Amino acid sequence: MSAAFADTLADLVGSAYCFAGADRGPFVVEGRTPCAVVFPGTIEETSRVVRAAAAAGVPIIPWGGGTQMALGAPPRDGALVVVTRRLARLVEHEPGDLTATVEAGVTMDALQAALGARGQWVSLDPPFPARATVGGVLATNASGPRRHLYGTARDVAIGIRVVGADGALIRGGGKVVKNVAGYDLVKLYIGSLGTLGLIVEVTLKLRPRPEADRACWALFPGLAPAAAAVAAVLGSDLLPHSVELLDEEATAACAAATDVQGVPGAAGLLLGFDGLPTTVAWQLGEAARLLGAAGAIRVVPLDPALGPRLLAFAREIHAAVPEPLAVAKVALVPTRVGPYAADCAAAARAAGLRLLTAAHAGAGVATLVLTPGDGVPPGTATTAKTLAGLRERARALGGQLVVEWAPLAVKEEVAVWDEPGAAIRLMAGIKAQLDPQGIMNPGRFVGGL
Repeated sequence: MSAAFADTLADLVGSAYCFAGADRGPFVVEGRTPCAVVFPGTIEETSRVVRAAAAAGVPIIPWGGGTQMALGAPPRDGALVVVTRRLARLVEHEPGDLTATVEAGVTMDALQAALGARGQWVSLDPPFPARATVGGVLATNASGPRRHLYGTARDVAIGIRVVGADGALIRGGGKVVKNVAGYDLVKLYIGSLGTLGLIVEVTLKLRPRPEADRACWALFPGLAPAAAAVAAVLGSDLLPHSVELLDEEATAACAAATDVQGVPGAAGLLLGFDGLPTTVAWQLGEAARLLGAAGAIRVVPLDPALGPRLLAFAREIHAAVPEPLAVAKVALVPTRVGPYAADCAAAARAAGLRLLTAAHAGAGVATLVLTPGDGVPPGTATTAKTLAGLRERARALGGQLVVEWAPLAVKEEVAVWDEPGAAIRLMAGIKAQLDPQGIMNPGRFVGGL
């Protein structure tokens, strides 16, 4: 980084908010050290920072709370990290319209607390909400167990402001729920991993906070009957907000990490319900009856404090393992999640490893955590070969696998992203139009975009 560019950054955000020395350490990703780290305090400052980086030809890495920075191919060395955490204002809250406009650096917990004071919430429950920022959640399209009923960020974001690759401010959508004018730029930026622009503000659709929110925990004598019980739940009159399927390894880890009861060798199923107290009480009772008829060993209605802990465990299962070998996410047809998880667990055991699987079973999205077995710690080759095998099994069932976290040596052997197919031509064309210099988080997304 040139001295002139460093001086420009310090002038734009203030020297206290421009790191160029050893203080860059926390922002090193997979051995790639940024040339500088800046913390703009306003949207206008962010725009000027991006414009300066574009003029200097310096790549930009957007950074929210840092919870998803391992996702994607390794970043460029010497890029500029732009941290949005100072963009943390609740710009506008319209309780009557059930909408709120917030800056991208607001954490999910802070946002829910502010909205909760008016009896409302945004129906997103991504991992690590105390650190995850609104902008980061949108950029990665992160979600949690409640996606089963409420969907993902694409279902709640109705307006967006983005700093484009040239520093220009781009606005998409609006501030009202019924908005059908123009192209849907909101969905274009959600899940793009910051490769098309830096999200700085978003307008969200809200919901009234439910009066009651409870969960029940069921144990089954194996993964197959637990997966069959999921099918029974989805075909019933129940309306759960979460349907979490945990294999035997994940269920044992859950029992060890929380106060919930476990049974050796059992698989777990966690259902969550919210709404009016009478409705939630009926659903809990009906769930107990249905799960018992489906072969559950035990069905336990959880108290209001324990339910959220189990849901948090299910969405953050990779954090429950001290030193995982790799973490992957798989998307499948929901009915295939159970057989896939069982097949993969057997494959991992054959390689001398262990596999923990926790799935948003109704959505067909599963998190796989690969860990060492009881023998000699495996090398990179074993981990990479096992991951490749898990991907092939997903493809055989019509699904896809993304490596969410792995050591750099493993990423060099196994591609982070699955094959994008013919869609890559359209994606590359959009990238070329919106970021012709290729400076926005370059190389990290699907197909090297």
